[in-house]
Amino acid sequence: MADHNALPLVILAEKFASLPGIGMKSAQRLAYHVMSMDDEAVESFAQALIDAKKNVHCCKYCQNLTEREICPICSDDSRDNRVICVVESPKDVSAFERTREYNGVYHVLHGLLSPMDGITPDKLRVKELLARISETGADEVIMATNPTVEGDATAMYVAGLLKPLGIKVTRLAFGLPVGGILEYADEVTLYRALENRNDM
Repeated sequence: MADHNALPLVILAEKFASLPGIGMKSAQRLAYHVMSMDDEAVESFAQALIDAKKNVHCCKYCQNLTEREICPICSDDSRDNRVICVVESPKDVSAFERTREYNGVYHVLHGLLSPMDGITPDKLRVKELLARISETGADEVIMATNPTVEGDATAMYVAGLLKPLGIKVTRLAFGLPVGGILEYADEVTLYRALENRNDM
């Protein structure tokens, strides 16, 4: 923002611009919009940010985000705990749940292997997955990482750890476009990819 703008407004725009997918022009629009909101709305917005950061944490089993110790999916006795769908992020859990076709449970890695970006196996929730499998005796792990170089590398790495344990490891069928993002896939594409998963 130009030098003639008030410093707090410039800082606010820079904070918005630091969020993924928001460029400086959008950030400036958001900052100006905040200035047009009444005090109560701004305080409510700020409190929602604080509450989410303070009260939302990882489920002790699947690592999905929840405000409880154990998320609603892991707490649901009707879900099949023998099948674990491994995804990159909590957004991917939401994408699969929209299909209303998958009845297993999930495990969120919170990232993908990318040594060039400093994301090594110890930065992902892989050891939690291994501990969970040994505790629950899961039969199948579905690798539902995105069909990208990092997604494939992560799937192969996890599969390499699980196969010696006698766990069936499958990969989503590529009804999903290569380089695509699960979050933006429609329900039918996700359902077909899930139904046509392949052995790794």
